[in-house]
Amino acid sequence: MNITRENVSDLELLIKVDINEADYSEKVTKTLKDYRQKANMPGFRKGTAPMGLINKHYKPAVMADTVQDTLNEALYKYITDEKLDLIGLPISNNEKTGTPDFEHQTDFTFYFDAALFPQMNIDWGKIDAKLYQVKVAAKDVDEQIESVCRNYGKFEVPAEITDDSDAIYGHFVELEKGQKPEDAKEKYLTFEVGKVKDEEIKKSLMGKKANDVLTINVAKAFAAADIEQIFHLPAAEAKKYKADIELTISSLAHITPHEVNQELFDKMYPGAGITTADQFKKNLKKDIEESYARQCDIMYVNDVEKWLLDNFSAELPTDFLQRYIASRAEKGTSLDEVKANWETMYLPSIKVEILEENLGKEGNITPSHADVVNEVSKILKQRDAKNAEETDEAYEKRILDMAESIAKDRQNVEQIYGRLRGDMMFKLFNEKAKPITEKISIKEFVEKARM
Repeated sequence: MNITRENVSDLELLIKVDINEADYSEKVTKTLKDYRQKANMPGFRKGTAPMGLINKHYKPAVMADTVQDTLNEALYKYITDEKLDLIGLPISNNEKTGTPDFEHQTDFTFYFDAALFPQMNIDWGKIDAKLYQVKVAAKDVDEQIESVCRNYGKFEVPAEITDDSDAIYGHFVELEKGQKPEDAKEKYLTFEVGKVKDEEIKKSLMGKKANDVLTINVAKAFAAADIEQIFHLPAAEAKKYKADIELTISSLAHITPHEVNQELFDKMYPGAGITTADQFKKNLKKDIEESYARQCDIMYVNDVEKWLLDNFSAELPTDFLQRYIASRAEKGTSLDEVKANWETMYLPSIKVEILEENLGKEGNITPSHADVVNEVSKILKQRDAKNAEETDEAYEKRILDMAESIAKDRQNVEQIYGRLRGDMMFKLFNEKAKPITEKISIKEFVEKARM
């Protein structure tokens, strides 16, 4: 057997495999003898049919299977031994190979097209992506305290709207010249009556019940900042949103906020020993900062990946990739169809795959099974305390066994895997690109996140 390769281009290869009779004949002979032992042929007892008859009936098919197996093993070994970093697998070049004649040929030559994985030269210094740090102001902490007090407050369902602190849950459609369009799509919203800035509209809401319907002009009813929040719009769009809407009240709610007291401290931070409002504020501020720090890291990773893809410069073996995809696509997908949909359907995902492969060579961005198990163990320990009768060793083993069982199914830990991978990507990007850090407010961050 002899295997050689020729460089067709910088990335594309033509691999030639010569298989001689000596490479497969022993296996063919053994297989045919096994066939003879099991064959039931007219006029002969089982296992006594002449080998000539067995060869006539079975040899071409056995040769075809054996040569194919020999070819596959040799090709895989060659790729491994030569350390060829290929895209996918080689494609059989049927035009050069022709059609093997397993009845008359003894020596065979097979040709394969292959392509090396493209290498990206990432210029980390050119990456245009900032790492943001969110400044948490005193008013942000106060707003969070209000939210916490509402979350832990007393929830009631009033019969009708009587107070600014009542909340409306409903759905609405945008009107066109005062009429509801036939194809109007319902959207959902919720807001407190106190958010309504127009006193006339606010007065009209008093006494309204579930299932009541009313028409409201959005710009007249709400400030731009509230429109942004209630209607989930970017700040620029919220300022221009002046639609008349037909609002149907689905349900009402009244929440009596929890007092800022020891009971609230213990509910929010059990066992933390918080006894004063100042300590409570400090803990809340720390939680807000940590939450936004993580979101800023994620935004940075996404921005760097987008920049790398937008500035993707690696040479691609396009012809090979298109043929490779067509050869492995669903039945009926032709090479012409792959070419027609190349830019929109196939190229974007190929760029992502090539980028991630090259990033993997820059640093570790793939969490191991042990990493996932360790993270699951941490989560379990937060939820499952050590029993009084358990030793430390028994507790650690119980947690580890549970974590191993959970981590066996990738679907169970997909979110954890994604978070760990994101952390690894951030570490790599932070070390390589050395980003400029910019401090921004929570509002600025929210606006950037919506872009």
